[in-house]
Amino acid sequence: MTGTIRSDDADLPQSYLRAADGVPPVRVLVVDDEPDLADLVSTALRFDGCRTATAGDADEAMRVARDLRPDIAVLDMMLPGDDGVTLLGRLRAEHPDLPAVFLTARGDTRDRIAGLRAGADDYIAKPFSLEELLARLQAVLRRTGRLDERGAVLTVADLTLDELTREVRRAGELVDLTPTEFDLLRFLMQNARTVVSKSQILDRVWHYDFAGRSNIVEQYVGYLRKKVDSDREPLIHTVRGVGYVLRAPRAGD
Repeated sequence: MTGTIRSDDADLPQSYLRAADGVPPVRVLVVDDEPDLADLVSTALRFDGCRTATAGDADEAMRVARDLRPDIAVLDMMLPGDDGVTLLGRLRAEHPDLPAVFLTARGDTRDRIAGLRAGADDYIAKPFSLEELLARLQAVLRRTGRLDERGAVLTVADLTLDELTREVRRAGELVDLTPTEFDLLRFLMQNARTVVSKSQILDRVWHYDFAGRSNIVEQYVGYLRKKVDSDREPLIHTVRGVGYVLRAPRAGD
């Protein structure tokens, strides 16, 4: 699988498919006869909040799909036995209208046309970026109506964050945030009622090591508090010695 995943995949800059609290995760079937590639794609999807299952050939994919009941499939074009085009037909016989994205090492026009004529919703040639794959899966799921739009709006108490419009409101009032403040608030809301550490925040919001400058987290949490919690019941709380948690007000706060 050398060269299959491009080097810009180490840190995915945002969440694409993570559902809101209480919304079932997106189920993704990944079929590729390269186990390392299938595992890498599956791991990236799970990191983004999906439920995944992998298979190495068409027959195994059919068995796995019956248990998973996937929302979308990622299929290698070249498989042992039935190829990806044939497999897609078999899958749709049991799972009508299942969206699918083809992966292939062959990027010529004939293969793209063959895949699209077979009913594929999108097509990515290897080598590819995991970020691009996640973005394309998101686009296909929205276009086909499979991605629950409720998952794009996070809500905690009277605070709402719309991932599509990037609008944040507290008690209906628009809150103006910078891009970094928005990403920080989204991470806290995705983990509502769960304490997250400064290192977790640095990893998921800034995506690289700040060489001990964890004070940048304190700085931006302070910015958020001024904009989100000012003159209101506080939602952002410090857990001394551990990190931060965003939760609805409760008795005693």
